[in-house]
Amino acid sequence: MRGTLVVGNWKMNGGLAANAALLSALVDGWRAAPGRRIALCVPYPYLAQANSALATSTIAWGAQDVSEHASGAYTGEVSAGMLAEFGCRYVIVGHSERRQFYGDTDAVVAAKAVAALAAGLTPIACVGETLAERDAGATVAVVRRQLDAVLAAVGADASLLVVAYEPVWAIGTGRTASPDQAQAVHATLRARLTQAGAADVALLYGGSVKADNAQALFAMADIDGGLIGGASLKSAEFLAIARA
Repeated sequence: MRGTLVVGNWKMNGGLAANAALLSALVDGWRAAPGRRIALCVPYPYLAQANSALATSTIAWGAQDVSEHASGAYTGEVSAGMLAEFGCRYVIVGHSERRQFYGDTDAVVAAKAVAALAAGLTPIACVGETLAERDAGATVAVVRRQLDAVLAAVGADASLLVVAYEPVWAIGTGRTASPDQAQAVHATLRARLTQAGAADVALLYGGSVKADNAQALFAMADIDGGLIGGASLKSAEFLAIARA
């Protein structure tokens, strides 16, 4: 579903007291409007806290990863069904840090998206290229390959996805793709999603989004919002991005 969607990814940050202050400030400061949504993807231990703090608000919450397995001998993993019990609406799959540091392949990311959908969650499927891949002119090939793996796995449920383009070279580096650079990749993704019968999927941009560049990025035709990292840990900054 298109419309503006801004999702905060806390990554491995947080603490009970700091979370409480942040969540309270967001609940107090956010005023929902038609077609404008925000959500927070928090570390697993804080899902209960997010559930409690946000349950009566218009702010959704979710997790940063999920197992591709429904249950079993997978020590340390968390299933989509477990996330659903904590009221999660969203779950990030295929974030570049999961791909880079934990070996999540295209096939694993696709399987995680399938598992999330089976539990009634909305997967935020991430795609993006490294600096070396961009310099080699491989951006389109890389993001198409990553997206196609997910589309092939979810089939007719493609319209239930959210897709986030996050150029790896712009995550946490202070570098941001220009609005035109980001739009060019988003247009490619939109065209592929349209072919798959999912033209209305929300397409997010992630990569050093801040209040001072969000408006220009979100003004692009195929950029429907953002997947926000560090700035989501600051209530005023995150709210300013969400209102951009």
